[in-house]
Amino acid sequence: MHTHDLIIVGGGPAGLTAGLYAARARMDVVLLERLSPGGQVLTTDLVENWPGDVEGVGGFDLADRMRDHALKFGLDIQGKEISKLSIDGQVKVLATPDGELRAKAVILAVGAQPQKLGVPGEELLTGKGVSYCGTCDGPFYRDQVVACFGGGDTAAEEAAFLTRFASKVYLVHRRDELRAAGILAERVLENEKIEVLWSQVPLEIKGDNKVEAVRLKKVKDGEEYDLACDGAFVFIGTTPNTEFLSGVVDMDRQGFIICDRNQHTSLNGVFAAGDCCSKLLRQIVVAAGEGAVATYAAQRYLEDGHA
Repeated sequence: MHTHDLIIVGGGPAGLTAGLYAARARMDVVLLERLSPGGQVLTTDLVENWPGDVEGVGGFDLADRMRDHALKFGLDIQGKEISKLSIDGQVKVLATPDGELRAKAVILAVGAQPQKLGVPGEELLTGKGVSYCGTCDGPFYRDQVVACFGGGDTAAEEAAFLTRFASKVYLVHRRDELRAAGILAERVLENEKIEVLWSQVPLEIKGDNKVEAVRLKKVKDGEEYDLACDGAFVFIGTTPNTEFLSGVVDMDRQGFIICDRNQHTSLNGVFAAGDCCSKLLRQIVVAAGEGAVATYAAQRYLEDGHA
């Protein structure tokens, strides 16, 4: 059976950039993506912080351009889902529904997904007022009212960040105290632009073509009411798509892959890049950079005779 130099798993910005660098270096590489190339970028209405796109760029367009750029250099993209990664000597073996694929090196760029509230209107209004990233979408809500959901560190950080733009930020939390670290919780409670709505849960996100209100329920007495707002930000956690890697590579408590500065995982010849990695910031520009580093590191790994 043929053994590739490199197999990249995942076709978001990290995987596509890794693929572009690998194809351009004339490596024997294949990229596997179970859905359409682009990853979470495909669900982003407008990307305003991709360097060089001064007017902003549609998420779909950016994903298309990244894919086309990689294809221009001859990257082989295949629509396959991986169910298992195992090792056969120095060779990495990837199980797919169509049989096994083998490679000397692997880059895991499997991404992550925000946890959803799971309420009516959320899916319909995603990208039309429902967002999972304050850093990405906060600037769209200048002088507007937004509702945030969550009570952990990310929710506290993002709620505080949103006050740079929004005139009012409601932080809706199902408990009567924040889980966020002390200093983060203090910043939220001291910020006059933030109002915490304690012991409340969302029932529905309302609006025709954009968010107009959220339907809330008070946990303690069951009272329901509509809270008018222009945006709904969901910060209840991010789930990496790494279940199939459990016990194979080292991960943190949340399941994000632990890498060194060269994107090398705990498994020799296996690298990781993008939102599936344990790190400080999950953004397109970071994922792309990590994809480039991972390919270069994989190249060095192969040249040094490890495989």
